[in-house]
Amino acid sequence: MLSMNVETFLACDAEPNEAKIVLFGAPFDSTTSFRPGTRFGSSAIRRESYGLESYSPYQDKDLTDYSVADTGDLELCIGDTNAVLEQIEQHTQEILDAGALPFMLGGEHLVTLGAFRAIAKKYPDVHIVHFDAHADLRSDYLGVELSHASVIRRCWDIIGDGKIFQFGIRSGDREEFRWGADHVTTHRFDLDGLEQTLETLKGKPVYFTVDLDILDPSVFPGTGTPEPGGVTFDQLRKAVTLVCQKANVVGCDVNELSPHYDQSGVSTAVACKVVREMLLALN
Repeated sequence: MLSMNVETFLACDAEPNEAKIVLFGAPFDSTTSFRPGTRFGSSAIRRESYGLESYSPYQDKDLTDYSVADTGDLELCIGDTNAVLEQIEQHTQEILDAGALPFMLGGEHLVTLGAFRAIAKKYPDVHIVHFDAHADLRSDYLGVELSHASVIRRCWDIIGDGKIFQFGIRSGDREEFRWGADHVTTHRFDLDGLEQTLETLKGKPVYFTVDLDILDPSVFPGTGTPEPGGVTFDQLRKAVTLVCQKANVVGCDVNELSPHYDQSGVSTAVACKVVREMLLALN
């Protein structure tokens, strides 16, 4: 019997209206401040995921045992950032309305804002756990408020002080760090303090956003803004698993893979494995 070829992330082939988790891509990089190309990240993750096993020996779990759907990449408009964010927000809202957890693949980090707007409407007391090399707390970047360099600041506009917890931050301008000291909790350079943070967030809704450039460029060169001094893959794997297991995660994303800067494909493989471990830990 002939059937259509529908490409999904590794083993994520459940019916969307019946799935516990719904994966989708947001291929957008129009505000990228250095090297563009993250619009190709989500499709690369989906395509290259077949190089992995669905089984994780780290967690002794297999994606084939769980109900995860992949609705593919959104067809985002070109040239209108506000419209793109509205499209992402709407799709996230549809996933929430279906009773599922939205898991977005970027794209540049600004896509987080679209998903987070929908999450914050449903969960007004939502907190953010943010893994990144960059603070992303600028009030604007070159006069533009909607930028991947300002995304966490825009999320702060929605939820205010005391609800954002950053890890791995090792880059930002002086004013970002000064402003952040009064408004968010920033753990510089590494993942120290994560377990204590998760204890304080116990029972509270959490949006978990992972910018893959938290990794050292020796592990993950395929990104638009590589920042030396990052964590190892195994440190990140353990940390994302911990967050997904211990926190009340109500939405999440993985972003900033720019696959063509790493022709070896290793960066994409790293991204795939991070996504697999997060999906399994959320189940």
